[in-house]
Amino acid sequence: MNITDINILNPSVIRKDFPILNEKVHGKPLIFFDSAATSQKPQIVIDHITRYYSKENANIHRGVYELSANATDAYEATKHYIAEIFNCEADELVYTRGTTESINLVAHSWGTVNIKAGDEILITEMEHHANIVPWQILCNQTGGILKVAKVTDDGEIDIDDFNTKLTHKTKLVTFTQVSNSIGTINPACELVSMAKSIGATVLVDGCQAAPHLEIDLKNLGADFFVFSGHKVFAPTGIGILYGKKEILEKMIPYQSGGDMIDRVTFEKTTYNAVPHIFEAGTPHICGAIVLKTALEYVENLGRKSIEVLEQNLLNYFNSQIHKVDGVKVLGNSKHKIPVFSMVAEGAHPLDIGTFLDFEGIAVRTGNHCTQPLIQRFGYDSTFRVSLSIYNTEEEIDTFVDALQRILKKLR
Repeated sequence: MNITDINILNPSVIRKDFPILNEKVHGKPLIFFDSAATSQKPQIVIDHITRYYSKENANIHRGVYELSANATDAYEATKHYIAEIFNCEADELVYTRGTTESINLVAHSWGTVNIKAGDEILITEMEHHANIVPWQILCNQTGGILKVAKVTDDGEIDIDDFNTKLTHKTKLVTFTQVSNSIGTINPACELVSMAKSIGATVLVDGCQAAPHLEIDLKNLGADFFVFSGHKVFAPTGIGILYGKKEILEKMIPYQSGGDMIDRVTFEKTTYNAVPHIFEAGTPHICGAIVLKTALEYVENLGRKSIEVLEQNLLNYFNSQIHKVDGVKVLGNSKHKIPVFSMVAEGAHPLDIGTFLDFEGIAVRTGNHCTQPLIQRFGYDSTFRVSLSIYNTEEEIDTFVDALQRILKKLR
């Protein structure tokens, strides 16, 4: 796309859509630098939640009355919209509670059938715990072997090591498209292609990619793709598992109960079609419906425009953080989103985060559910800044000034 075709976004204008940014913390204007943990919600999403429960609330797939029929239509419309913007089919999309449940669903419904003793699962050092622990449990249950591709000093997946660890025994390859702790954008299409060349099934963790990048699932070529609504301006408790239909149709149920069945007798139960077979019980109906509103908000801004805005914030942050003596940013990838895990000489991350809170600045401290990655860089804890479309250069200036003053006190 030509740069002239990109709408130039102004964060100061976007901020007006997010009412929480008018709040004060400890008497200071809120500066929210923790969007990798969860995004704030625009007024249009908040209004739709209120409208749903005020005027549209009903259970789905079970009622012949108008309210239920309308809720069902809106619930299913979200999948059709995601299919359109992410380039897949609506019946390849499963509603879950989020990325964690999506990965666990695949581990149970695909993994317990397809992973046998001696089979290998390849992950990377960069993974969120949600893309590590389910595979450890699966390997413990089946006798599978978990292998881990290394991360370089620059915070990128070591492609040579990744390739070396792909063998004829590799049955599943799974990796994060974008790191939640150091922001690295991995070469997802290349990694998928490498894995598919040896016949492996591939799952891509798109939790951090969905808010920041264009997603084209057919071009990506992965068998599974997962993301969470709350990272992309929607409510918590709603997520999506994409799976190729021919694979989903061979998977066993993850949970059982209402709506995942076709016919039940005391002698035998038959199951509903994909994707409903994986959606037992009453779901987060409002969350699913409002997920469409949140994604429409993103698409109306324009994903290319968002990438440009966030790259400008990334570049500005990099130019300013170097003014603070003794601060180290983990990971130096040239391809990343504006997420920065940092350590500071002579100060503990928890203390830094606590004092920043008194300045109204919300950052994350700890290991960010990536203990192996943080330890790979030689640390147990960091403080993390993660920026989004509503953050500004002025907020970065305020943060840098506050950090300099705090470090003088702590050292």
